[in-house]
Amino acid sequence: MKIETALLSVSDKTGIVEFARALASRGVRLLSTGGTARLLADAGLAVTEVAAHTGSPEILDGRVKTLHPKIHGGLLARRDSAEHMQTMAEHGIDRIDLLVVNLYPFRETVAKPDCTFADAVENIDIGGPAMLRAAAKNHGTEAGGVTVVIDPADYPRVLAEMDATGSTCYGTRLALATKVYAHTSAYDGAIAAWLSSLAVAEPAQEAPPARHTWPGILTLQMHERQVLRYGENAQQRAAFYADPKCPPGSLANFVQLQGKELSYNNIADADAAWDCVRSFEAPACVIVKHANPCGVAVADDAVRAYRKAFKTDPTSAFGGIIAFNRKVDLAAARAVSAQFVEVLLAPEYDGDALALLAAKKNVRVLQVPAGTGQNDIDVKRVGGGWLVQTPDAQTVVQADLTVATRKKPSAAQLRDLMFAWKVAKFVKSNAIVFCGNNMTLGVGAGQMSRIDSARIASIKATNAGLTLKGSAVASDAFFPFRDGLDVVVDAGATSVIQPGGSVRDDEVIAAANERGIVMVLTGMRHFRH
Repeated sequence: MKIETALLSVSDKTGIVEFARALASRGVRLLSTGGTARLLADAGLAVTEVAAHTGSPEILDGRVKTLHPKIHGGLLARRDSAEHMQTMAEHGIDRIDLLVVNLYPFRETVAKPDCTFADAVENIDIGGPAMLRAAAKNHGTEAGGVTVVIDPADYPRVLAEMDATGSTCYGTRLALATKVYAHTSAYDGAIAAWLSSLAVAEPAQEAPPARHTWPGILTLQMHERQVLRYGENAQQRAAFYADPKCPPGSLANFVQLQGKELSYNNIADADAAWDCVRSFEAPACVIVKHANPCGVAVADDAVRAYRKAFKTDPTSAFGGIIAFNRKVDLAAARAVSAQFVEVLLAPEYDGDALALLAAKKNVRVLQVPAGTGQNDIDVKRVGGGWLVQTPDAQTVVQADLTVATRKKPSAAQLRDLMFAWKVAKFVKSNAIVFCGNNMTLGVGAGQMSRIDSARIASIKATNAGLTLKGSAVASDAFFPFRDGLDVVVDAGATSVIQPGGSVRDDEVIAAANERGIVMVLTGMRHFRH
């Protein structure tokens, strides 16, 4: 069944004039609304306003324009049903064979610092999702159905198939419909997350909102976002509380796109992964297991970063948390799907990637808006009280480094040292991190002695089949004795970054000179308990 009528109504105008012109040249009648209609008309295209098509004017400041039987009947009528076609004829309803819609920019609007409540509400699209869902539902059978497009990147695909058959094949319509439902799900999730961030529950008599004051630091008010099945263990009760004014980019802004209910440990591990991955500017992937990075890498794109990160410790990556700081495309989704993953985080996902991930229905897929905001405070509960501190937000740049050894670092060594130092910040103390070529090679975490962390990191690299020859090593705090240094050098390290500050610094630096390696000092430690 050939595409004869198309309805185009888009917020993202990328390529729409060219696409509409190509449709018109193939004999397709164009329907449109508002700004899209004006744009097409200004480009010299013959376009019919939806109000003229339906015979009903836009009302309520444009809130109601496509919610009409002539629109939804044209989208929802089954092409293989004689009864539906007869009903359409009786009511003077024409088929709409192609729907091209993308939604009001809600997420972009609420991300603006000056966004008002009224601005946000007016950017909640109603007619667009309704049309998209109707068209996607009616993508049809081999006999015919509605082609629905939300992404300008799919315009060439549709035109190519129209050139061959006048329409699109069932496989294409199915893929595009799948993309629509992933998109509208994420859109609704973003709205729900924003509304949730505003909704502070009314105080109940028996359970007032949690409110704690630390004089001179901050007054913190939280609202319950999610009751969890249990805590770290099944015998513990748990819930997730969010700060109504959580900073941009923080985990509490997540939208869950699919998957099982999040657990207490999922959220804690996801936070560790997200904090680490968003500290990198280049495309990065972080794999976390039990709150520790077990693989970190940067590369030219998401899938290459993932493959490098996975190489660090494939055993620990099993059942891990994977975070990206870039859009997850189909290639990255396909690579991640090859392993068992508990939670996947990213700022964006391609529709094709979400369609692939949907087959892994238990994988918890989270979309977290990008941002660099930090919590005002870190809080830890102890017996009878609270420990409160400002976050470990200070960073080290190359200009802050002090070269402590006779041997000076090369440009490549400096790059690896800075990468290793950035990762070490997110590894539980005592932390030792071997790195090279923008990826972790071995990670030793959470041991009672630094020398044991060094040994474990070396063993991990050996087990993963990675060489440590020429590697860089970061230690989150100083080496108290030279023995830990000797372990990493024996393993193959040729450069070390550490805070310094030990009473035995001279002894450790002398050992570095004796072993002929580079050592640089940061003057800052990164204990993480």
